[in-house]
Amino acid sequence: MQAPPVNPRVGLFATCLVNIMRPSIGMASLQLLEEAGCRVEVPLAQTCCGQPMFNSGDTRGAARLARQFIETFEPFDFVVIPSGSCAGMTKAHYEEALADDPAWAERARQLATRTWEITSFLTDVMRFAPKGRSLQATATYHDSCSGLRELGVHDQPRALLQQVGGLEMRKLEGSDVCCGFGGTFCVKYAAISNGIVDEKAVAVERTGAGMLLGGDLGCLMNMAGKLSRRQSNVRVMHTVEVLAGMADAPAIGEAEARS
Repeated sequence: MQAPPVNPRVGLFATCLVNIMRPSIGMASLQLLEEAGCRVEVPLAQTCCGQPMFNSGDTRGAARLARQFIETFEPFDFVVIPSGSCAGMTKAHYEEALADDPAWAERARQLATRTWEITSFLTDVMRFAPKGRSLQATATYHDSCSGLRELGVHDQPRALLQQVGGLEMRKLEGSDVCCGFGGTFCVKYAAISNGIVDEKAVAVERTGAGMLLGGDLGCLMNMAGKLSRRQSNVRVMHTVEVLAGMADAPAIGEAEARS
């Protein structure tokens, strides 16, 4: 097993949704990376990764944002992202978006080798496990499509959550099935999306768990919204929030509901 790098310089890509809707995920990511021994910076020049444009067919617009991303994060040893979908975009699709420009496509290919989803980076690169974390709760885990299928993120978050004392993880039937969010899909095909997330919510409630965890805020917001409309008591949080000891904060959607 290769030894973890010593004090790597990490560029944290916060993502649009985290920045606007759930900054605590960014703070939790920063905390965990620093605990793992990383020197972390959050470049102010970062913008959207370009995934909405790319998925909507605006390859030229996505390529423009890809160049911005590459220029911003090339100086770092690693790029770490608390989102499987954004990490999947940068690792799997930048080269495709820049296919008409071989020089930029090569730069994209090189940066992709140093770009990681956060739970995968913590386990597979830094060999990190959180210490002194405890949470008396039951939880279940949803595997977001991009993280699972494009990046192979499955065992890593579960291994990290096993280190949280008192936390009982319960298996979610169909954990690898889409929640119905799909970015612009939930807007273009609202009825289909609603049917899918309703099935997901029923499966979550069937586990009897008090919390639903995952690694993509878009998916978590989608499922939290459906659970709330079903008047469910299941609390929804990003995995890193629990790993960073932030589970006592309002869950996704709770602050809005209380205001």
